[in-house]
Amino acid sequence: DHATRAWVNVIHGCNEHCTYCVVPNVRGVEQSRSMEAILGEILELAASGYKEITLLGQNIDAWGRDMLPKRTFAELLHYLNENIPDGTLERIRYVTSHPRYFSDRVIDAVADLDKVCECFHMPFQAGDDEVLRRMRRGYTFDSYMKIIDKIRAKAPDASICGDVIVGFPGETDEAFERTLDVMRAVKFDNLNTFAYSPRPNTEAALWEDQIPEDVKAERLQKVQRLATEHALERSERYVGKKVEVLVEERNPRNVEQVMGRTRQGRQVFFDGDIDELIGCLEEVKITEARPWSLTGELCG
Repeated sequence: DHATRAWVNVIHGCNEHCTYCVVPNVRGVEQSRSMEAILGEILELAASGYKEITLLGQNIDAWGRDMLPKRTFAELLHYLNENIPDGTLERIRYVTSHPRYFSDRVIDAVADLDKVCECFHMPFQAGDDEVLRRMRRGYTFDSYMKIIDKIRAKAPDASICGDVIVGFPGETDEAFERTLDVMRAVKFDNLNTFAYSPRPNTEAALWEDQIPEDVKAERLQKVQRLATEHALERSERYVGKKVEVLVEERNPRNVEQVMGRTRQGRQVFFDGDIDELIGCLEEVKITEARPWSLTGELCG
């Protein structure tokens, strides 16, 4: 349905068994697609005029671990970056990382490879170690923050996005405060926020320490307010700067404007003719920041 952006599955299924999630039961065990098959699909999309692809996997860092010999997701990024001809596909994105398996090699690849966008999607789900243990996530507050520190050191201009669940069974007020602590420490560019809801055939749905709906709603409002504050702060760093924007479509609210995204994934609106600019990389000077988008002027 999209003229410039396409999505490519690189790994199906999931071997994790997070206690709130139905995916392993529904989609089965992890099966990585071969590098050659992935590249072939991407080259076909590039030949059709697509300029950006997003690699998809429920746990994308697990790509290659079911192969013989084993491969790593960082190797896949290098392989694609080297084998996609210049002047065809301009950008590579990927979702979703798992903090338990995320590797320094992926940070290096994002920092070093010209087609791979400086954007990390790193769901943390909760800030409290006991809640994370009951979710069966396999990491802690401290190990998550070590990943963030490495990203900031190696790719300081990268965006960091996340997912969070509030009101997981047994989450106390103190445990919820730890979630806010993660948010304040990271200041996510974009945060997907969810109130826990029991899913059929999942362990957590059967637990007796469910959180009342009004408490979940209150906690969700708190994280959404804080996430919006942080998003605005992250947007404001672009004001006065020139950024590279891949033009995607007309602004539906103002037909004189086009919409595109920065390498870090922020939406940018600016005056222009969509018929001339669609699929083009343009330099745009940012003049205004909002939590989830920017406005700018076309340079030159």
